[in-house]
Amino acid sequence: MLLRRFNRIQRLFHLFLMISFLVQTGTGFGRLFITTDFGRSLVWLFGGYDTAVVIHFWVGVLMIAGFAAHILYLVTRIDRRDLRNSLLGPDSLVPWVQDGRHLIQKILWTVRLGPPPELDRWAYWEKFDYWAVFWGLPLLAATGIMLRFPLLTTHFLPGWALNITALLHRAEAILAASYIFIVHFFIGHLRPFSFPMNEAMFSGCVHLEELIKEKPMWVERLKKEGKLEQMKARPPSRWYRVLYYAFGYTALGFGLYILINGIVYGRYIQLH
Repeated sequence: MLLRRFNRIQRLFHLFLMISFLVQTGTGFGRLFITTDFGRSLVWLFGGYDTAVVIHFWVGVLMIAGFAAHILYLVTRIDRRDLRNSLLGPDSLVPWVQDGRHLIQKILWTVRLGPPPELDRWAYWEKFDYWAVFWGLPLLAATGIMLRFPLLTTHFLPGWALNITALLHRAEAILAASYIFIVHFFIGHLRPFSFPMNEAMFSGCVHLEELIKEKPMWVERLKKEGKLEQMKARPPSRWYRVLYYAFGYTALGFGLYILINGIVYGRYIQLH
């Protein structure tokens, strides 16, 4: 039995973020490592150095627009008649006290000092993944715009501020790429519950047996609320599964290529 976990709009937002992030990482790291064969191979993939710079800027603009559209989407999802439950209830992605308890329980379970946490719809690491975008993307956007328009920036800030801006932009980009290509990819593809791929963000649905093991509180809540039958979903077609498996592992391979070469060529980072 399959249960619907993500609707079409949520999956489209994820797909947009996924593609734009990979493009930004490729074009940005290509410029960062331009003195190496690795960096030159990346900018070649995007049509050359100058073209990669242009793509990086305009995809960044699209990411800002997508971020604004997502915030508007969130506003429409808030139930003002039940604001507390809408913001802090079990279906909300807003971190709350129970997430800290679940994290502690998970640590204790890892060292065999207690049972694992019983999770509801959103696990604490999923909330961390989600909210990381809310502080990472605005920082990248603000610093990126300042670097794109240095003369305008220096009308308001001293020239040395651009050096700080460049360091912040690169540090956040490296941190984001490292987290996505190590932690997020591991959770999405290589965990026992996920291997060989967590299909939920592509197909929109999850097997009930998996949810009982990983998110038993959500399943129990759906049963009590009489919503379990309403959440039933049809399995994706075979051609669609082949398509998103190919796409997902292409993205995984591209991310690992950047991660490994970024480590190998780290001492050659171009700071100018």
